[in-house]
Amino acid sequence: MLSYVDRIQLVVPDRDAAVGTWQDLFGAEKTAEDSSGCLGARRTTVRAGATDFEFLEPSGPGPVAEFAATRGQGLYGVGFSTPDLAQMVRHFDSHVVPFVEEDERVYLLPPATHGMPAVISQDGSRDRVGIIRHVYEVTNVVDDWQDTAAHYTRIFGLDPTRYSRIKSHNYGYDGTLTLFNPPDRLDRIEITQTNAEGAMARFYAKHGPSLYMCYIETDDVPALAERLDAHAARYEHSDRSPEVGLFIHPSALHGMLMGVSRTNFAWVWSGRPELAGEGAQEIHPVD
Repeated sequence: MLSYVDRIQLVVPDRDAAVGTWQDLFGAEKTAEDSSGCLGARRTTVRAGATDFEFLEPSGPGPVAEFAATRGQGLYGVGFSTPDLAQMVRHFDSHVVPFVEEDERVYLLPPATHGMPAVISQDGSRDRVGIIRHVYEVTNVVDDWQDTAAHYTRIFGLDPTRYSRIKSHNYGYDGTLTLFNPPDRLDRIEITQTNAEGAMARFYAKHGPSLYMCYIETDDVPALAERLDAHAARYEHSDRSPEVGLFIHPSALHGMLMGVSRTNFAWVWSGRPELAGEGAQEIHPVD
């Protein structure tokens, strides 16, 4: 019942500064300025690619103020779209999923998810803005990936036959990709459980079940790297070729870790390597 990753929410101390960062690095455009009562936040929205990024500052008591008090800034929540929002509401009711409705969106309430604040919106078309295509993944690090996968299958009405099992020795995790609509789209929740020392394990030890990062696609990774260099934004190439992927450090994105992959390249590790393009499997054999 989910179609794609619709939006990313970040808690930031200065929304104007965050807007400037997204404009500089991704060619984003500001689209809205408003507030959310259920989040207890003032909100500025920009569009980069086909994804909306919401920058949130506390306006009073609420989940955003709690996040800011404990974490300062960083990746707060994720939005997904659905083809029929009314049907999704009925599904949440029938499965006793706690939620509130605000401004034609549905916000899931704790403990509906395992550390992944989520908001559901009606499908809609968008023109792409700037130099990226869209966010296609959020990573939810949890204590038991199988339990979380079964829970999300139930509450979001997902099809587990579409999922793709993942395991990384390099980054130290087990898990699954809850692909929403393969092979048409890569969009999914990556559910991971750490099994070794590393950055993800340290993050989980500090924060517990929560959102860890997001992943975007772009047609030109080197061009994005040039923009990062021009603005002294910290990043690292992953274990793949510099032509196909990199990681943007949280210090560059107001506390959020962002992975970048060349358009369609992520199919290499997402169950459909034949869709990743010629030579992709030789560049990045499956871990």
